[in-house]
Parts: sequence; C-alpha cells; structure tokens
Amino acid sequence: MPVRYVPIERLAEAMKRAGAVLRDAGIPFALAGGLACWARGGPATDHDVDFLIKPDDADRAADAFESAGLRVERPPEGWLIKTYVDDTLVDLVYEPAGGAVTDEWFERAEQLEVKAMRIPVASLEDVLTTKLLALTEQEPDYGPVLEIARTLREQVDWEVVRERTAGSPFAKAFFTLVEELGIVPSGTGEPSAV
Repeated sequence: MPVRYVPIERLAEAMKRAGAVLRDAGIPFALAGGLACWARGGPATDHDVDFLIKPDDADRAADAFESAGLRVERPPEGWLIKTYVDDTLVDLVYEPAGGAVTDEWFERAEQLEVKAMRIPVASLEDVLTTKLLALTEQEPDYGPVLEIARTLREQVDWEVVRERTAGSPFAKAFFTLVEELGIVPSGTGEPSAV
C-alpha cells in the first residue's frame, strides 16, 4: 500500500491530540520515528505519527483512544496499534524491531517542546536503532535513515547505534555507507566535519 503524504502541520496536530490522550490516561509514552527526528531539527516527515508505549499498556492505550472517540485498529502483526486522529495515522508501537519497549526507553527520552507541547521524545539512538533493525531484503530503503544521519549526525552517539545493531547485515551496510560518505568516521562515535 503506498504511503500517503500528510502535511507536517497536520501531523503535528495529530501528535498533540494523541499525546494528550496518552498523557491524560497516565500511559508512559515517547514520540518516536520521523517526528522525533524532526523535533530535533531533522528532516520533516510526511506520513504518520509514531509513539512508543510499553506492551503492558497497549490495551489500555487502545481503550483510551476509543474512549476519546478515535478509530483504533489492532493489526495482526502484533507489535503496534493503529489509531487515527481525523484521517492522520498514529502508530502506537510497543515492540519495534529489536525488542519490546521498556522503562529504559522512556528514561533515555528527552522532554522537548514540539509545536508548543512539552512532550517526551525518544532518543535519536533508539530511533536510528529501530529504523536500521527494521530494514529487510523486502524493504532495504536506506534513504530516510541516511537523511536523518546526515542532518542530525552531531547529535547521535554512533557507537551506541553501532553496538545495538551489530547483528544486522543491513546496519553493517549502513555504517559502511555513512563512513564512505564521510558522515561518520570509521569505527568512532565522533561525527565528521563534512
């Protein structure tokens, strides 16, 4: 199914509404995915909003969104719940590539102001790790993660990402690519001056 373009202003409004639902329900969460990068000055995302929640909170989150009058879907994949703010997709991810969301994910998140809302935002290391571990032979698209790496390289602890993704051949290829492009020096966590 093709990804539909959503203007950043609509994504930001959906983020604020969904974040308020989670906050009001007392469910720990963190903004993730492309919006977490955009909140730090990265490239604008254009298709959905991602929040991290713990697996134990998935049912409660679905109930909170349904109680708020929002449509909720439970896909068969079993690692996320989909909800919609108007027609903007919001993914509630509880088991991204690499393992279940735990309290440590929220401890690594930063409180940032995003479109006038103070909200926990997942660490860039967590975002990049999940994006790299999600790459597969069927979907080996390095474009988005490469754009994030190039624009936010000074904010990333590359050794943490390298360590967390060490078992992925796609992550190894990514590190070869960013090293060859001069985005990340070989085997170090220091960003290049390029």
